[in-house]
Amino acid sequence: MKVEQIYTGCIAHAAYYIEHNGEAAIFDPLREVQPYINRADKDQAKIKYVFETHFHADFVSGHLDLANKTGAQIIYGPTAKPSFEAVVAFDGQVFKLGDYKITAIHTPGHTMESTCYLLTDENGKDHGIITGDTLFIGDVGRPDLAQHVVAELTQEKLANHLFDSLRNKIMPLNDDLIVYPNHGAGSACGKNMSKETTDTLGHQKQVNYALRANMTREEFIAELLDGLSTPPSYFPKNVLMNVQGYESLDSILEKGSKALDPHTFEAVANATDALLLDTRDANAFAKAHIPNSINIGIDGNFAPWVGALITDIKQAILIIADEGREQEVITRLSRVGFDHSIGCLKGGIAAWQAAGFATNQIKRLNPTEFATTYKAGTLTIDVRNAAEYRSEHLSHAINIPLDDINNHLSEFPKDQAFVIHCAGGYRSMIAASILSARGWQNCADVEGGFSAIKPLGLACITQTCQTKLNQ
Repeated sequence: MKVEQIYTGCIAHAAYYIEHNGEAAIFDPLREVQPYINRADKDQAKIKYVFETHFHADFVSGHLDLANKTGAQIIYGPTAKPSFEAVVAFDGQVFKLGDYKITAIHTPGHTMESTCYLLTDENGKDHGIITGDTLFIGDVGRPDLAQHVVAELTQEKLANHLFDSLRNKIMPLNDDLIVYPNHGAGSACGKNMSKETTDTLGHQKQVNYALRANMTREEFIAELLDGLSTPPSYFPKNVLMNVQGYESLDSILEKGSKALDPHTFEAVANATDALLLDTRDANAFAKAHIPNSINIGIDGNFAPWVGALITDIKQAILIIADEGREQEVITRLSRVGFDHSIGCLKGGIAAWQAAGFATNQIKRLNPTEFATTYKAGTLTIDVRNAAEYRSEHLSHAINIPLDDINNHLSEFPKDQAFVIHCAGGYRSMIAASILSARGWQNCADVEGGFSAIKPLGLACITQTCQTKLNQ
């Protein structure tokens, strides 16, 4: 049995494609559905089903567009209440795909409708299980997301459900089953996911903390809830879009792709109070950018950072992008529900400058320049997350994580120069752009981040010891 994983690294997302005898199924598709249609066309197959493991929080699914374009049935598990036509399966319901069988296994816990799908080949042998956010490689789904949508749910209630689902529905299955999760390392839907994106169930029973055979319910709940970070604010809004429906991506692309010359771009920005989102490389942004624009580079973890930092999912957005990448930007915004792009700067920053409009710059220090300012006592702010900072950081650096920057702006001084850094230079430029757009003029950032700073031998502190080198 061939199960094709279609992995999208920027949001650590896995969709799945299965085909047999001219019938195909897609599991947990992304918003842009044409690649799935093309894949089925290659096999001369008709997409029969779109299986959803749950109402996703971290991305907007492509289930509606895919069903509308192919006539496929949308399948959810028990208790799901979508606002559109779909099959709500009962626990144990079997769906035929050619000579394959796909069995719905209700596994509440991550959400109440969470459902895994057992895959059985044409010979009647169970091959694998598509687990959604119920079981990851090295982790299980966090049980606190649904409580932000359904008031009567608590993370403790959901954790209890998840304990029962894992013990009674998943762990009794054959050890040789292949586990196909919806996410890998980097997703905010778990806290300890492996970089591997598939494994056998038997191996997970040996190494996954949540599947320990002798684990009590109380131990499971305590370990599961320990160390959960605050979920991004866009998560509940994505859930509602997945439940209630959304505008077709085709029309979103049409509206967002409008090419605006610099004068029109400025007029629209002034008339709409739109956010100016510059998606170019950090170095290019540092050298020249439109005043008050924010930099979130398209070649990093773009969509999650958009969701984490732009607080209004309905915010009008004007895009500054590298030529030819405008539709890619709009598509990736739509993955996390930001559907209100209203145009792109025609000709990019070069056209803006040629039209005589002003640009701003942000100072970027190379690592050697940074070492000089650091030794001179310049305030240094580390915008990596708390776990990264605890693991190892410069001895005199303070930590203000980027994902919480909007709540800590008052901690950035306006009356003295300071330098910010992250791990590699991507997040620090996002932070610098946010500060610059809000009036800070005394901030510099470090090209290459901590990974470039560390070899210089400055004083560092780790969790286990304090190391002082060449101070």
